[in-house]
Amino acid sequence: MGRINTDTEDGLTIGRLARAAMVGVETIRYYQGRGLLPVPASVGGIRYYPRKLVKRIGFIKKAQSLGFSLDEISTLLGLEDGRDRRAVQEVAEVRLSQISAKLSDLGRMKRILLTLIEECKKTGEMHPCPIIETLRY
Repeated sequence: MGRINTDTEDGLTIGRLARAAMVGVETIRYYQGRGLLPVPASVGGIRYYPRKLVKRIGFIKKAQSLGFSLDEISTLLGLEDGRDRRAVQEVAEVRLSQISAKLSDLGRMKRILLTLIEECKKTGEMHPCPIIETLRY
């Protein structure tokens, strides 16, 4: 029995695209639903995806690893040619601001937990644990 060719000269099946981009087929479908990837026309019941989408998926995954939301990534993809540097910078600055706020929150949480741990160590067995008492309503 011969091997069925699942690629055309200019495209990949969804499974091959997923493997090439190191994501699941469900991820590709999700990105399509979010408008991040195009849905190609069906040829004989099969959709063939341009090979360049492997790089686009890589862009999306890398942006996600930097904490960009899919909405922000959609904006960045619209600015992908890099000509509107100010718009790209604005998206990145908003993300940086969000990261700074999270870091501030994490620092606050760290300080509180360090204090509670120290208080827990200092209080004897006869007293309630300050960690548990703080978490109660």
